[in-house]
Amino acid sequence: MDHEFQEDEVLGKAYDGRLMKRLLVYLKPHRVVVVISILLLVGTALLELLGPYLIKIAIDRELAEGDRAGLIKISLLYLATLAGAFLLGYAQTYLMQRMGQRVMVTLRKEIFAHLQKLQVQYFDRNPVGRLITRLTSDVEALNEMFTSGVVAIFGDIITLVGIMGVLL
Repeated sequence: MDHEFQEDEVLGKAYDGRLMKRLLVYLKPHRVVVVISILLLVGTALLELLGPYLIKIAIDRELAEGDRAGLIKISLLYLATLAGAFLLGYAQTYLMQRMGQRVMVTLRKEIFAHLQKLQVQYFDRNPVGRLITRLTSDVEALNEMFTSGVVAIFGDIITLVGIMGVLL
């Protein structure tokens, strides 16, 4: 039993690159959603980076000069950027969650169809709990990767580049 667990770990580590290529195929039918999601993520990152700049303007210009009307304008603009970032982030999360659910359905159908084609001896050799884990937990982990991991990498890179640009 312990030998099988170690075998799973070795196989998972040995084929990560190939496995990722195989899994990204499931995103192909949803590439428009992924592109829109990345664009929404870029917009969210830019709006979030605009916030500290607006605070800088409010402190350096409006507070220093005692301009209350200017401070109110900057404050309203800041609130608008927060609301915009929230709405774009919400739309991006919604699109990715919806796409992830569709990918999960496709994966589960394919796995189930594959299990139906296997010989009865396969089920005698493999514990049922392990198969159920493949159908539920592993597919859910892939859903998390699709909905959070793949696109979030782009958002983090954009935010990092934006912060470095502002700092320079």
